[in-house]
Amino acid sequence: MRIFHGRGGTYAGFEHLTIDWHPRLLIISAYKPLDFDLPSIDEINVLADELSIDTVFYHRRYLAEQAWQCVRGDAEADFYALRGQQRFELSVGRQQNVGFFLDIEPGRRWLEEHGKSKRILNLFAFTCAFSVVGIGVGAAKVVNVDMSRQSLNRGRANHHLNKQDTYNVEFMQEDILKSWGRIRKRGPFDVIIFDPPSFQKGSFVAQRDYRKLIRRIPELAAEQCEVLACLNSPELDASFLTDLFSEILPQAELVERLPANPYFPEKDPNQALKLYHYRFVNDQSIDSDPT
Repeated sequence: MRIFHGRGGTYAGFEHLTIDWHPRLLIISAYKPLDFDLPSIDEINVLADELSIDTVFYHRRYLAEQAWQCVRGDAEADFYALRGQQRFELSVGRQQNVGFFLDIEPGRRWLEEHGKSKRILNLFAFTCAFSVVGIGVGAAKVVNVDMSRQSLNRGRANHHLNKQDTYNVEFMQEDILKSWGRIRKRGPFDVIIFDPPSFQKGSFVAQRDYRKLIRRIPELAAEQCEVLACLNSPELDASFLTDLFSEILPQAELVERLPANPYFPEKDPNQALKLYHYRFVNDQSIDSDPT
């Protein structure tokens, strides 16, 4: 849970500070050097004792090296995000991202409503949280695609952590924009999820490449396909995706923009994570066996 979201601009003077809580773990993140002092170690210990927090990390995200500092507890402990009865492994103290994004929870709830018995394509799968949710509600199969073998391995571990059979789960290490033929062979899909990075040098730049994803929907989609299009770019406003769909795939119906995660208040909604649900009826789809 995000318990303080200064990045949203609703707390003047604290725009570069966030605080995330996971069971028995607190992460204080700064996106640039702070012009105020954080609580002392003694004050942190008092607060942690009151809230039953074992471990506290300070994450200076503006540093390329030695960005993490454990100020309380065991830095080598195993940490997990909890989502109901589901658990997701966290990589704390090592990488820039801990492996589980809190702000996209409305998208996971959306998949719980639309994933049962469906064939799901999870593009830019990262550590496969969408896949765990899909299998958890009885998806027929999930195909996870990501460039990072390490992320996909953690995704596989997340399935095992939740005691899920991965017989109908595939993990494809691919450069998505260069692998459409191999991805298409796994389809068609009843649900397609686009959750790309907004900017990843050498891989994906939303402003340039998102249109390439939308163009591929007809060749990936089943006869009726639900699409969750995610955009995490403060620089691109809410009309960016809707304009692209209108231009490239006007027959896709905009069902709704999903409500934002209430724990991530934004002064300007255009800078928030954008989640759009589209429905596409594919007259040219050739269906196949769900498994």
